[in-house]
Amino acid sequence: MCSWLAVSSSGFFDWRKRPQSATASRRERLALLIAHEFADSDETYGYRRIHAALARSGVHCGPELVRDIMRELGLRPCQPRPWRASLTAGDGTGQHLPDLLEQDFTASAPGQKMVGDITYIPTWEGWLFLATVIDCHTKMVIGYAMGEDYKTPLIQNALRHAAGRTELDPGAIFHSDRGSNYTSHDFATTIAELDLRHSVGRTGICYDNAMAESFFAALKNERVHRTAYPTRDHARRDVTRYIELWYNRKRLHSALDYRTPQEALNEWIDSQVAA
Repeated sequence: MCSWLAVSSSGFFDWRKRPQSATASRRERLALLIAHEFADSDETYGYRRIHAALARSGVHCGPELVRDIMRELGLRPCQPRPWRASLTAGDGTGQHLPDLLEQDFTASAPGQKMVGDITYIPTWEGWLFLATVIDCHTKMVIGYAMGEDYKTPLIQNALRHAAGRTELDPGAIFHSDRGSNYTSHDFATTIAELDLRHSVGRTGICYDNAMAESFFAALKNERVHRTAYPTRDHARRDVTRYIELWYNRKRLHSALDYRTPQEALNEWIDSQVAA
């Protein structure tokens, strides 16, 4: 080998005896930390979130170095599947409802703006439908309900769940698509009972409810598409764990400067106490 590479054998053995460089040692330590954070995220974090997680732990390095080491280790986060159209369809009854958000999914405090939507989860028993309510300030899933159909009572239960566990401002905005269940008379009654203002996006424009769509994309990519559910009850428990234990409390959100929704809520509460 030394002959082929045109180096002296003494030079080769001298190189073998040299101590490991500081750079190589640092990369080895980073590789262990990166592998730990990747496994802790259930193999869902890409290099940006891994970099943010390391920074939160006081480990300083560049995002490109993290990406390079992840490539060396063969760490690839789960990939999203192709987008599918929403299951809800408008029936023309919501034409009088305005779009109060206009794709502005920010809020200065919790309980001012919320978004909601419905998705379906496959099980061996059939579909399990999930309705959610997400707070625009904390990005937290503050209300949800699951059932065997996606009729109006499902979204009413999700909204009441949100109102029961979160203090909503009088006249707070709830934004959804123009699906027939969201524009029904029964749902309008629930909106009035909770003293909310209903906002709806345009038909066929997914960006008008992008925040709700983003949560479902994360749920499907990080959990549902990687799991087989024998029963609806199995799926219901697993989705609840994902929302309560992972998404709301541990998952770092880029829209929150890589904080968790629970941290965003805690910081807002602390600011109110300090004031």
